[in-house]
Amino acid sequence: MHGQGIDSGDLAESDLVTGYGTFRAVAFRNGPGSDEHLALVLGDTDGHDGILVRVHSECVTGDIFGARRCECGDQLHAALGDISREGRGVLVYLRGHEGRGIGLLAKIRTHVLQDEHGMDTVDSATRLGFPVDTRDYTPAARILTHLGIRSVRLLSNNPEKGQALRSHGVHVAARVPLLIPATTDNVRYLTAKRDRLGHDLPQLNGAAHRSRP
Repeated sequence: MHGQGIDSGDLAESDLVTGYGTFRAVAFRNGPGSDEHLALVLGDTDGHDGILVRVHSECVTGDIFGARRCECGDQLHAALGDISREGRGVLVYLRGHEGRGIGLLAKIRTHVLQDEHGMDTVDSATRLGFPVDTRDYTPAARILTHLGIRSVRLLSNNPEKGQALRSHGVHVAARVPLLIPATTDNVRYLTAKRDRLGHDLPQLNGAAHRSRP
């Protein structure tokens, strides 16, 4: 792989055989002492435009344990499937993004407020004194630069994620929907993401809509 953006001491690479094919696993960090992240790279990306890219925020409960209150795990696997079918692409897995950056302990506390007091994912975080979203996409931008990608087609339903990557110099040529069907377990969470966080979720057209404050 060719490109600049990450020092060799903050980078390690190897092949990783998965159920979606053999990827190049690129472990990296944004400098000593920072979180370690992972990019799964399929095919040649150096100097190419329109690379299919998923920038995925860590979600231990959804990604590892298959929690149904969010769609994170389903999105992770759907993105890997899309990249595999395309034959080229990158999944960037950003650690330290748990609960939109508030951490696992605080996220579990928000679940209590949601379950026992009917709060949504936004109000439960702010009730605990946290910002709505503290995620930093600088590491994602740096690894995409390192991989030599000229422009990306971003797998995301969140327009603000594309704006954040653009602010770090990533050319986002298009946003590709990554829609997961709503269920009785996740519809409240998805509705809050649509109505409170501005996510583009047309599969929720039958859900009650509230104006974003």
